[in-house]
This record gives sequence, C-alpha cells and structure tokens, in this order.
Amino acid sequence: MNSRERVLASLNHREPDRVPFDLGSTVVTGISVKAYRGLVRELGLPDREPVLVDVTQQIAQVDEDVMVRLGVDAQGVSPRSSATFQIEVKDGGDHTYFHDEFGIGWKMPKKGGFYYDMYEFPLAGDGITPADVRAHAWPDPLDPLRFVGLRAAAQAVRDSGRAVVVGSMSAGILEVFAWTRGFLDYFADLAADQTLAEAFLEQTLELQMAYWDRMIDEIGDLIDVASTADDFSGQNGLLFSLDTYRRLVKPRHARLFELIHRRSNAKIFFHSCGSVRNAIPDLIDAGVDILNPVQVSATGMDSADLKREYGRDLVFWGGGVDTQHVLGDGTTQEVRDEVRRRVTDLMPGGGFVFNTVHNIQANVPPANIVAMWETLQEVGVYGAS
Repeated sequence: MNSRERVLASLNHREPDRVPFDLGSTVVTGISVKAYRGLVRELGLPDREPVLVDVTQQIAQVDEDVMVRLGVDAQGVSPRSSATFQIEVKDGGDHTYFHDEFGIGWKMPKKGGFYYDMYEFPLAGDGITPADVRAHAWPDPLDPLRFVGLRAAAQAVRDSGRAVVVGSMSAGILEVFAWTRGFLDYFADLAADQTLAEAFLEQTLELQMAYWDRMIDEIGDLIDVASTADDFSGQNGLLFSLDTYRRLVKPRHARLFELIHRRSNAKIFFHSCGSVRNAIPDLIDAGVDILNPVQVSATGMDSADLKREYGRDLVFWGGGVDTQHVLGDGTTQEVRDEVRRRVTDLMPGGGFVFNTVHNIQANVPPANIVAMWETLQEVGVYGAS
C-alpha cells in the first residue's frame, strides 16, 4: 500500500498493512517549532529554521525529508487561515503581539513564551446586539488570496502518494464566537441570551459554509479529509450542557458537515479536546466521521472503551500517546508502554490513524518522540504475530 491507500483503508474501517501515521497534516496534529528543531537534530537531518504554519500555536511545517524519514502518511494543504493570513507581528516590549483578521488580539512573552494567548476580544462587553454582530468587520472567506496555489499543492500531495488533508479558514463556529465575544460573555450568552448566541453562531457558520463551498469548487476532487474543529469540552466533561449543544450548535454543525459531504467525498475530521464522550453520539449523528484528538487522559475517554462503543462509526485520529502526562514528562520506556497500550486498543479493524493527543508541545524531548515512533513501527503492523 502507498500512504493514501493506507489512510483510506483505515478511514473506511478496513485493516491496512500498518497503522497510518500522521505528523503535521493539520494545526492540531503537528509539532511545536521548539520540539521540531530537536527532532530534526535527533534524526540526524540538516538543521533548518522551521516555517510556521500556525503563528498562534507556533506550529512548524513538517519538511519533506522528515516526512520521508518517518513515513508520514497524510499531508496538509494549508489555506490562508486566520492563524497566518494578514498577520503583522509587532513589538510590545517584553512581548510580541498581533491582531488577526477577526480583530482578536494575541500576545506572547519574549522570554519563555511557547505560543500566543488571546488578550483582546472585539465584541466583548454589555450592550452588544445581533445588529452589532452583523456589522462587525468579519473577514472575507472568499478572498482569492486564500486559495492561491492550493490546487497545485493538493495535486502534489496526491502525486506523492499521501492522503490530502485540508483545513478550515479559522477555528470553528463556537470557537470564533468565544474568541470574538470573550469567554465570560460567551458562556453568559449561551446560558441567558439565546438570540445573541444564535446571531454569533449564524454569522460564524455563514463564514465557514462560504469558505468550504469555494474550497470544494477549487479542489474538492482532491480532498480526502476535511479538517474542522470546535473545542467545547474540558478535562471532566462538556463546558456547557448537552441540551445547549443540541439546541444551538448541533443543527449548525450538521448543516456545515452536510455541505462538505454532499459536495465532496471527503471525510469530516472533527477536533474537540477534553472529555467529549457524552456528545459523541450527537457528533456522529451530525455527520462527523473522524474524532480528534482523542484525549485519553480526560474523564470517560479511555481508548479501549471508546473503540468498543464507537469504533464502528468513528475513526480515531489521535489518542496514540497521552501528551498531558506521558510524552513530555515520562521516560522513554513510559512512552513506549503508553504507545503500545493505545495502539493495541485502537488499531483492530482499522479506523485508527496514529497521532499524539493534540500537537507535540515545546517541552517534549526528541528522544521521546523517536521512542513513540519506533514503538508504533513495532506494534502497529496488521497481521503480525
């Protein structure tokens, strides 16, 4: 099998020759620039200054020689997103900062900073109305600059034999609502002002649907995986009630996912950190094909239980090693033991693409990344005795 055949087999719940491996096909399955520099040296490859594919998270573009060395099976085709598009990083003294195309302010300390945090929310505060939401200077999802060169890039990935993964223009409909409104007001709106919450959600959905409609016009015949995201879970459960998700969010997720399914053969990759388990049946019903990052350290997210209950309906893309407690702080042997356990749980019957739980963070030792990868090569082979 080549890489794309391997990924497609697993996405269709068939066992390929080995578990597909992803590093960097999306901005939630990648690697910090600091960790990437260490990994390149550990692999004995030429040093290079990493290219950022996500400014806010400081995620590195994984280079071709690294992908070849590690046998990476999926590759992202990056749109001009709010994480890279029209960003001017400025000097703030002890920090750098920028405002993205939504008007959200981000800053990162110069000393010891690993990524940018939000500090300014353009639609925060009392008195905001649905009319204010509509009047906000929202970015243009159809800006031609977003799509320059994407067809050639997608065709190059297809020609390389890897699966083509395409991301969105921004975070998801909930997250953009939270980030433009500010978290305090966001949660208050969800609980007490449904009219305003729906105005935000309709606006952010409109952006996403327009973007995906155009993206599919451009390269829909080449997309294997459409990557979407909306974090709405914490360590111990959903961040708001399941009823709120069903009333306000699920119908809009379903509209977006139906558009992508109707207009392409792409599988819907959905990212939500934390303990999302109680919402999994609803996500499947809304049209999700692939769950990421499969945060195995969160409540109710045991890998064996998830595979047993939802393995017929969902592909698990992630969950290969606990990044919260093991990959960054564990010994190489602890990393190997963890990978062995998670792969054993998730690989039977296909439906599993190996990736860490979210991005490899800046503190992860390169030896632990190599131990992770080596263990996958040992245990991730189908039909091995």
